[in-house]
Amino acid sequence: MEQKSIALDGPGAAGKSTLARMVAKKLGLIYVDTGALYRCIALFVLRNNINTKDEPGITAALSEIEIEMKYDDEGVQRMLLNGEDVTDEIRLPEISMGASDVSSIPSVRDFLLSTQRGMAEKYDIIMDGRDIGTVILPDAGLKVFLTAEPEARAKRRYLELLEKNIETTFDDVQKDMILRDKNDSERAAAPLRAADDAIMLDTTSLSLDESFYVLCEIINKRFGNETQL
Repeated sequence: MEQKSIALDGPGAAGKSTLARMVAKKLGLIYVDTGALYRCIALFVLRNNINTKDEPGITAALSEIEIEMKYDDEGVQRMLLNGEDVTDEIRLPEISMGASDVSSIPSVRDFLLSTQRGMAEKYDIIMDGRDIGTVILPDAGLKVFLTAEPEARAKRRYLELLEKNIETTFDDVQKDMILRDKNDSERAAAPLRAADDAIMLDTTSLSLDESFYVLCEIINKRFGNETQL
């Protein structure tokens, strides 16, 4: 039986991870946060004093990296880097920018590609990222491109960081977000863009619950009774 797959793409802080987790819990799907994979590589690179734009250095270091995805008793994805749980550390702002850098390196993308596609072959999944529908899962059963205005996304990310007691300012968060949007959209390897057959969902004026409702309606329309929403 073919596995159900949902590709959820979009820029940072559009709500991808939160909504993907909610959908996964509702439908009993496996949630795959692909951004966390790149963040783990960025963390390893920074810890080892390798410039996040140093393609040869990073390519050489890939053989030293082992990344695992595990799920706790509540179904929350935990990220392990060489056996260490780094789930919280990879959400720091400097890791976000580093992840944007390393994700533009072809050898890094190749390193992670089989891991991501393997998950889709084994399980019913919802996978979020920036090139899921265009590169990772071009044959996904449903592709949704989730977006929101930059100011709205920056506010969400700023509040998220404050909740985690990470000191920053709204201006810094917004500046980093605009820069990452630019880097992700202009990179040569798998740039951020909506797949031609993706359904667009703008959450700028929607609350989290409203966004979840609309996304569930889209999923229901595509998969019908299979989703049991």
